[in-house]
Amino acid sequence: MALSPESPSPLPDAPDPFAALLGRVAMGDRLALRAIYDQAAPKLFGLALRITGKRDWAEDVVQESFVSIWHHAGDYRPQLAAPMTWMTTIVRNRALDCLRRANAARLASATPLDDAPEADLEDHHDGPAELAQASEQARALNRCLQRLDQPQREAVVLAYLQDLSHAELAERLRVPLGTIKSWIRRGLEKLRSCLEATT
Repeated sequence: MALSPESPSPLPDAPDPFAALLGRVAMGDRLALRAIYDQAAPKLFGLALRITGKRDWAEDVVQESFVSIWHHAGDYRPQLAAPMTWMTTIVRNRALDCLRRANAARLASATPLDDAPEADLEDHHDGPAELAQASEQARALNRCLQRLDQPQREAVVLAYLQDLSHAELAERLRVPLGTIKSWIRRGLEKLRSCLEATT
């Protein structure tokens, strides 16, 4: 039987394999975490490298991010974001934290160790103060994003929040691929400078 050309039967959206894997990770399935890592790590590493600019920092960011994914997979809500978007958000935040830590370390290197309070040298987990700081950092990132030129801001947001490749961005925004790369490169440089100025 021939199908009518003007009313093709729509195909149902295929389920995202990462969603099922995250569900298994939430139940403590290490093999599911390994499967996610094998499939997603190269793309997440590329994102971390673009933000930090250093391979060793990017490797640390990805490692920290997968520890976070392991511990927080149960918090993932598919109705709020696609799995890859959720994971790229974790990586982006970790990468920005890495840049802030590097800036703080540069400032601390000018302070004699004897002057540092002992409590500052202790390893501690996120508490109310750290969560408040993270919220302030998110606001600082938003303020810095608003300072970008509109094309740069749109390209950066689409690339990192919606996980679009440069080629996908060029097609969506209808501009040459080289222009997209330039917008993102200059946008990230301005973001980095802005965030450094706020620390």
